[in-house]
Amino acid sequence: MAFKATILTIFPEIFPGFLGTSLTGKALNEGLWECETVNIRDYAFDKHGSVDDTPCGGGAGMIMRPDVLGNAIEHNYSSGRIIYMSPKGKPLTQAKVRELSRENDLTIICGRFEGIDERVIEEYGIEEISIGDYILTGGEQAAMIMLDAIVRLLPGVLGNSASTENESFEGNLLEYPQYTRPIEWKGRKVPEILMSGHHENVAKWQKEQALQITKERRPDLLEKTLDSE
Repeated sequence: MAFKATILTIFPEIFPGFLGTSLTGKALNEGLWECETVNIRDYAFDKHGSVDDTPCGGGAGMIMRPDVLGNAIEHNYSSGRIIYMSPKGKPLTQAKVRELSRENDLTIICGRFEGIDERVIEEYGIEEISIGDYILTGGEQAAMIMLDAIVRLLPGVLGNSASTENESFEGNLLEYPQYTRPIEWKGRKVPEILMSGHHENVAKWQKEQALQITKERRPDLLEKTLDSE
């Protein structure tokens, strides 16, 4: 059964976007995953397709209405988890990506304006996920980034499944430095250990490099490793 993503958005024309190219696009064409878009405006209650209104209690911006968004969900949701791309959601991590890649169906809500009515989140048990500590113009970009990370982990998408085993964030470590030919470039040479053919020593060097880079750039990841031991 192919992985299916149902996207609720007011800009369905954005999809599949960059997901229709490269490996994710090839996998989409081969039926390894499906992407269905739903225009939330189609479930509005007026001829203008209005989906938002002013926030109760005052404040800047507009809020996506619960009756319109709820109508869209109820007409298109069948099974699986419902995710709302939100800056106040839990961070998207590689562990979360792996978890989501094991799902058969995901319904993803792409918010706009100042967000969606909280009652929708409560009513449907929606999970909020953030791709980072910054604000975008909408959830569509965030949804595509999350889907890109998920799809590449689906069986058959990558030619070599081992490609995902030593990447950054696997085991709470950033990836070690990578090199290729030419062996010398602008006076800089590939580390000799990588040319030695001694696989055990190479693996040890790679682990040491990964630890050092993680310590310098993302010490918080090492803290997670210690906490889990």
